[in-house]
Amino acid sequence: MRGHHAGVEAVRAVIRRAAERGVGTLTLFAFSSENWRRPAAEIQALMELFLMALKREVKKLHDNDIKLSVIGDREGFSSTIQKHIASAEELTADNGGLHLVVAANYGGRWDITRAARRLGQRVAAGELEAEEIDEQAMEDELCLGHEPPVDLCIRTSGERRISNFLLWQMAYAELYFTPVLWPDFGAEAFDDALADFAGRQRRFGMTDEQAEAQGA
Repeated sequence: MRGHHAGVEAVRAVIRRAAERGVGTLTLFAFSSENWRRPAAEIQALMELFLMALKREVKKLHDNDIKLSVIGDREGFSSTIQKHIASAEELTADNGGLHLVVAANYGGRWDITRAARRLGQRVAAGELEAEEIDEQAMEDELCLGHEPPVDLCIRTSGERRISNFLLWQMAYAELYFTPVLWPDFGAEAFDDALADFAGRQRRFGMTDEQAEAQGA
C-alpha cells in the first residue's frame, strides 16, 4: 500500500500545480467500477485510504478555494464514506477556484447507461418526447454534463488506453501518455503534459487551414 499512499502525495502535487496554472476543472480517476474485481484486502485498504483523504484533505481544499465534486455510483460505498462525500461537497460548493472532480466507483459505460435510463424515464413520464432526445439532452444527464468537454487526458504508468473513463466527455480530448508512474507524477511531470498539449493543433473535424483560421 506504500504505492497508494505515495499516490496521494502525487494527487496533492498535481492539484496544487493545476490551481497555480489556472486549470478550470481537474478530474482524477480514483476508483473505477471495475476495480471491485481486485483482491478484497486491497479494496479494503483503498476504501480506508479514500475515507482518510476525505477526512484530512477537504479542509485544505476549502481553505484554498477549491470546489470538490465526486462522480460515480456512491451506493457502492459504505454509509460512512457517502456521508463524508456529501459533507465535503457541501462545504466546498461555493468555492470559486479550481473545480476538483474525483471519479470514484465510476465507469464511462455506467455513466452513459444511467443517462439513457433517465431520459427513458422522462419519456415514460411524459416530460420529454423521444424526438427531443439529442446530444445535448444526453449530455445534460451525464456526470460533468454542465462542465466543458475534456481537453486533455493524461495517462501515466505507460498504459495506452482510457480504461472506460469519461467516454462521452473525451470525444475530442487530446491524449497524453507517459511512462512515469502515478506515485512519481508531480508538478514537473504535469507541466510537461501541459506543454505538450499547448503544442498541439486541435481540428475538431476541420482541416488544418480551417482550424488555424478559427484559432483552434
